[in-house]
Amino acid sequence: MSAAGTMNNTATLHRFHSTVNSGDPEVISKAIDELVAPDLLFHAPVPMGLTGAEALKRVWEVLLKAFPDIHVAVEETISEGDRVVARNTVTGTHRGEYQGVPPTGKTVTYSEIFIFRFAGGRIAEVRGVVDVLSLLRQLGALPS
Repeated sequence: MSAAGTMNNTATLHRFHSTVNSGDPEVISKAIDELVAPDLLFHAPVPMGLTGAEALKRVWEVLLKAFPDIHVAVEETISEGDRVVARNTVTGTHRGEYQGVPPTGKTVTYSEIFIFRFAGGRIAEVRGVVDVLSLLRQLGALPS
């Protein structure tokens, strides 16, 4: 892949993160339609019964209900070929039910790393590692 193609993929990923930080479910859904392949391969814990871009939309729906002010800070990106890796810090205030935990009002901060594979200028595959244990500990759902 050319350097320009790699730069375009990184720019697309930054557009995606900027959109999810809007906190607007409709804006996020439209961005997923535009930036993500409909048959997205999504290798992360997702709600059962959904695949592709629809699964990603559902993930953001759940996150926004639980953490309406959720913010993804991209700490660094690494690009190579058709892949972009993003190391992120996520913050938000727990205002809605999450993983069976009722709202606590607590502010949470956790880390995640995602690898995005691009095809035809769109996100075609996502692999992620999210520090869910840290998140659940901060919500009081697990012992410290």
